[in-house]
Amino acid sequence: MKTFLDKTLILAGLLLITSLTACAQGQKKEQGQKVEPTQKTSKNPMEWNKLTKAEEDVIVRKGTEYPGTGTLLNNKEKGTYVCKRCSAPLFTSENKFESECGWPSFDDEIKGAVERIPDADGMRTEIVCANCKAHLGHVFIGEGFTSKNTRNCVNSVSMSFIPAKK
Repeated sequence: MKTFLDKTLILAGLLLITSLTACAQGQKKEQGQKVEPTQKTSKNPMEWNKLTKAEEDVIVRKGTEYPGTGTLLNNKEKGTYVCKRCSAPLFTSENKFESECGWPSFDDEIKGAVERIPDADGMRTEIVCANCKAHLGHVFIGEGFTSKNTRNCVNSVSMSFIPAKK
């Protein structure tokens, strides 16, 4: 017979797993698409920005930050979101929208800035920086959040924000 503590630990574990996979709700399979970057940024790893351990866990090892914790989630300023590793422009504030999934969401990327790669399990489509291949998050098609019917679900830790000049 399971004790109250055992049941509590199991419930806590299930809640953690559910929150980490929340980005996958409403997913549809999508074919990979390779695109070329539109702005010249360094492809030389020696010239990329130094990453913290937390940034490496997501960007290099394809991890995920906890939902609702990202510093860019509630950013409402006008500007450009760039790759944390190589500083290549990825998304503009005009394409950011509230999806309430726990991560910043964009319904479009800067042309040629993001590459789509089907996950090995075939369930989701990963998005990476087209310039340096940094893991950004996943893209979901067909959810109906915006007229473009696309949600790029991006880890805040994968990006930096450059405010628009006033």
